[in-house]
Amino acid sequence: MAEPADRTKSGNVSEESKIRLLSFDDFPFAQTVRKIAGWNQTDTDWRRLVGHAPEGCFLIEHDGKPAGTATTTSYGTDLAWIGMVLVHPEFRRLGLATALLNHCLNYLLVEKKVRCVKLDATPDGQKVYEKLGFQVEYGLARWERNSEPFDENPNRGQIEIPSYKLDHIAFGADRSKFLDQMLQNSSRSISIDECFGTIREGMSAAYLGPVISDDRKIGERIISDLISTSPSSHIFWDIFDDNPDAIRLAESLGFIKQRKLIRMWTGDSNLADRPEFQWAIGGPETG
Repeated sequence: MAEPADRTKSGNVSEESKIRLLSFDDFPFAQTVRKIAGWNQTDTDWRRLVGHAPEGCFLIEHDGKPAGTATTTSYGTDLAWIGMVLVHPEFRRLGLATALLNHCLNYLLVEKKVRCVKLDATPDGQKVYEKLGFQVEYGLARWERNSEPFDENPNRGQIEIPSYKLDHIAFGADRSKFLDQMLQNSSRSISIDECFGTIREGMSAAYLGPVISDDRKIGERIISDLISTSPSSHIFWDIFDDNPDAIRLAESLGFIKQRKLIRMWTGDSNLADRPEFQWAIGGPETG
């Protein structure tokens, strides 16, 4: 496998550019580029990312002005994720996104010695990531629904997840600490045996996921219950192409496929997971 360019450097940063840690004070800028891109993450999502990995979230400045962002989310040293790679239109075509990506790869693969790094790419972004050594793993798609009424008083009580054992098998790594933080900010969570799911608020739509189940009937029940008590009638749901049961359920519930994504990986070895157990991913920025 081809090595990502300049992994041992900070990513071809020009003299006019500087990469530093992303801080809570940078959230107004981060939300500005997020809004321009039309992504769904909230301030709460940014806070969760920075709070989980304060040394792994970055901002690039150009000529002393904030120009772009990138985040990393590590699940021990087995697996890590790159997300929220955003560059303000004023500073595009200057190589800043590539510099951020190389900086993230150096931090994860060289400094933290993570075995495998993944991300979810758009078809256009796939070409860029392949040049940095990423390989295609799975296809997935965003599904959307914005038509059905919803319960205006959903149960927001938090349900304790008894075990993340099945999630570890499904996802391929232990992400229990990150899930604990995510569930605290969710609109609703449901647990049945070792299967579980959650839904949370977004800037444009409620976001369904993650949903983990090794049983078709339980997976369908969890998703149907979460959707019926969603904080919004507008819902995003990201589904693997390799989970036909989830796709059939989405179609039956009136969801429409909106856009394609590609899961990609790089590192010493790919980390095996079980996409058929992942009825909904946790988010393109974290897996």
